[in-house]
Amino acid sequence: MVITGTWQGRPLTISVKRNCLTVSTDDPSQADVFSYDLEGRMWTAFIDGIAYRRGLDGKMVARWRNPGEERNRRWLPQDEAVSIEARAHRHIQHLYTAIQQGEAELRTPLSPQGHQVFRQILAFDPAHSMADAARYYDVYKPVGILPPDQYMAVVLQMTEGCSFNTCNFCTFYKDRPFRIKSPDEFRQHAIAVRDFLGAGLSLRRTIFLGDANAMVVPMRTLLPLLDVVHEVYDVDKLGGMYAFLDGFSGEKKPAADYQRLYDKGIKTVYIGLESGHAPLLKFLKKPGTPREAIKAVRAIKAGGIAVGIIILLGAGGQQHADSHVRDTIKALNAMDLDMDDIIYFSEILVGEDTPYAREAYQAGLQPLSHSERLAQGAAIEAGLHFSSEGGVPKISRYDIREFVY
Repeated sequence: MVITGTWQGRPLTISVKRNCLTVSTDDPSQADVFSYDLEGRMWTAFIDGIAYRRGLDGKMVARWRNPGEERNRRWLPQDEAVSIEARAHRHIQHLYTAIQQGEAELRTPLSPQGHQVFRQILAFDPAHSMADAARYYDVYKPVGILPPDQYMAVVLQMTEGCSFNTCNFCTFYKDRPFRIKSPDEFRQHAIAVRDFLGAGLSLRRTIFLGDANAMVVPMRTLLPLLDVVHEVYDVDKLGGMYAFLDGFSGEKKPAADYQRLYDKGIKTVYIGLESGHAPLLKFLKKPGTPREAIKAVRAIKAGGIAVGIIILLGAGGQQHADSHVRDTIKALNAMDLDMDDIIYFSEILVGEDTPYAREAYQAGLQPLSHSERLAQGAAIEAGLHFSSEGGVPKISRYDIREFVY
């Protein structure tokens, strides 16, 4: 339900949906927009030309674009994040008071659901928000990364960590050993996540099985864990289950196993191929070869499950650039991807403390500039060929700096 009106001489729009409430107040130069889940958590805001996104852990990223520039982003210190959230809360409080007192002119009365969500938001004051963010750490190990199309998933940490954890460019899971939860422990976790999200569960669109390599779990262990998900959640209503697989190591599942997983509700498996160039994979400390990844993708797709393939632009610098493009094209074309699949191009981000930075320096690798990395992605895309019957997979950018859960 969309309600329009005016408040303090400014156009006002209130959108009450089955999963969130959004308030927009306009002025001649720009709009202020605030969105909340049904539990009362702010999850996005747009204030003074800056977009904010709040994670379940209370952390907040700000994004903006100046004319002629790339998009800028900045993670806010805690006090600034709390200040932004408090500002949004005051805005909603003043608006709801005006609605109750008839000072906001609405063309359509606010529905009972709308009143209920406003009250939820007002109850979710800064103190409540800080307590809720602290509760996140009782429920989760910090969620390291998700594919961009899964940022609004319900993350269930069926496993913790990464089963090989050797990639020299990745630091997401260095703080935890790999382990698989027992059905009883996983059930407790799944229930705790459900209770933590509360009414905010309605904002979530899928279920993502964490952490980095959940599909590596052997079938005899994996199937009972998937049964637990079905016990606690309406998997079909949420849109199915999704997960990472490294594609190189662990149990090599045949197509028949993936068919069983599809029947259990697995929709897409994401693989960090990074490159089709075997020497570059070896330098990156990936635990296998492009041929193994191609074989895994074919088995997954033969079982009816879609794939998401992640390519690392700029990996290996100038020395590997041509081979990276050439062999990645070959690998992707060998996977028989179709319209159900997605290819992500992600620029490598090298922190000074990463093994990649040290090893690239020792090897004398010359890094690619931002524009050269984009050109590398364009060159790979230009070399891809897909069948007319299967259609073309989606191709998208993947900027891990913008990940918020």
